[in-house]
Amino acid sequence: QEQLVESGGGLVQAGGSLRLSCVAPGSFFSGNTMGWYRQAPGKQRELVAAITMVGMTNYAESVKGRFAISRDNAKNTMYLQMNRLKPEDTAVYYCNGRWTTTRWGQGTQVTVSS
Repeated sequence: QEQLVESGGGLVQAGGSLRLSCVAPGSFFSGNTMGWYRQAPGKQRELVAAITMVGMTNYAESVKGRFAISRDNAKNTMYLQMNRLKPEDTAVYYCNGRWTTTRWGQGTQVTVSS
C-alpha cells in the first residue's frame, strides 16, 4: 500500500528554521498536486501549503512569506522550508495529496519554543 514518509522535524527556538521532507510513492506523487498539512494539539488538521506538478504554489495566510514549498519530481520528494518559525507553528506536519489523498503517514513533529 502506498505510504507517505515525512521527516525533518525537531525542536527549534522561535525565529529558527527547519526543512521538512516528504517521500511519496511515485504512482501517487507523479499525478497529484501535493500539500503540506499540520495538526496542532486540540485542533483540526489544516493545509499549510500546496504545489502543483509544474510548481505553482499557494500558502495559508499564516505562513506566507515564511514557508516555501518545493518538489523534486524525479525523486518523488517534496520539501517545506520553514523560516522565522513561531511558537504557533508547533504541530505535527504531514504531507498528502491536495485534492486526492492516500493513507496518512506518521507525520513529523515540529516544536517551536519561545
